[in-house]
Amino acid sequence: MFTEADHQHMSRALELAALGMWTTTPNPRVGCVIVRDRQVVGEGWHRRAGEPHAEVLALAQANGAARGATVYLTLEPCSHHGRTPPCVDALLEARVGRVVVAMEDPNPLVSGRGLARLREAGVDVRCGLLEQEARELNIGFVSRMTRRRPWVRMKIAASLDGRTALPDGSSQWITGDAARDDGHAWRARACAILTGIGTVKDDDPRLTVRAVDTPRQPLRVLVDSRLEVDLDANIVRGGNLLVACARAMPGKAGELRDRGCEVLELPNAQGKVDLPALLAELAGRDINELHVEAGYRLNGSLLREGCVDELLVYLAPTLLGNATGMADLLPPDTLAAAPRLWLQAVDRVGDDVRLLARLPDRLPVRPTAGASELHPESRAGAE
Repeated sequence: MFTEADHQHMSRALELAALGMWTTTPNPRVGCVIVRDRQVVGEGWHRRAGEPHAEVLALAQANGAARGATVYLTLEPCSHHGRTPPCVDALLEARVGRVVVAMEDPNPLVSGRGLARLREAGVDVRCGLLEQEARELNIGFVSRMTRRRPWVRMKIAASLDGRTALPDGSSQWITGDAARDDGHAWRARACAILTGIGTVKDDDPRLTVRAVDTPRQPLRVLVDSRLEVDLDANIVRGGNLLVACARAMPGKAGELRDRGCEVLELPNAQGKVDLPALLAELAGRDINELHVEAGYRLNGSLLREGCVDELLVYLAPTLLGNATGMADLLPPDTLAAAPRLWLQAVDRVGDDVRLLARLPDRLPVRPTAGASELHPESRAGAE
């Protein structure tokens, strides 16, 4: 069904799409390659919401040479009016001859309609080439569209024996500079970064992207049931903070709002923050990927309540002994009852090891040989 040349050009389209790793949110990352007479005549990738889509940019570069050409797209072309006109119209107007698509758009506003319109106009349409790679690239967008919740990635830095802090709370720094820089690259690709009040009290993090160049800062989200955050904490400075609490005390909530922060009251039956409801709220705010950097207790709560999709774990070649673990979880009754994670990637980052492991029963996206190439890499020194 697909030729070697098809694979080559779609791989290039995926490379182009990945250029928007840190900028396209909340839109999907999309790349496009146009080929005529075995020559690439146009390329494009979607940079950010509101700007031209990949197809439009590639067609503009082709400058009329797209007639009868083959178009390689990592995602089905849109068929509805959003911030920009439908890309299907642009492809039909250019009179392309063949369109090869990696995957259908999970957005209910599109969901096969773009491909159907092309076929109805007589265009040769093929779908499914390197689909798994395309899904991985937009795993957060797929999650938000199909599950109405972000893709939640929990980042943990630990010793080789799985310890994240000494008994006195000391945790800076278990891993090396390269691993910390790499962690900032994962922050940069996320739409929001979540932490808990315990981490804010212990470490006073800024929770910003600093080790890589990025045109935007993800939304910061703080789980703080009793609204205990210090108004002078680093996370409060500069606003861009959503504080989720169980009961908003008017005075403290008002002071936070005066500092450019938003306070959201989401109590559960136990008087804590309703974590699944928080995920639904974030999805409603167009959050595709949620990056978690929290402590032992909140990590445990998120895992127990089924709010985590994958673990991003950095293991340092050191032993900390009887210290704080990764998550506050009860042991299973038997080894057979323990959840079996799906190991996606294992990479060395500096002197540390990075593991990406997916929890069971998540989106059916299989690891691929080229998947690690889509992971962000550190590109600058930490502040």
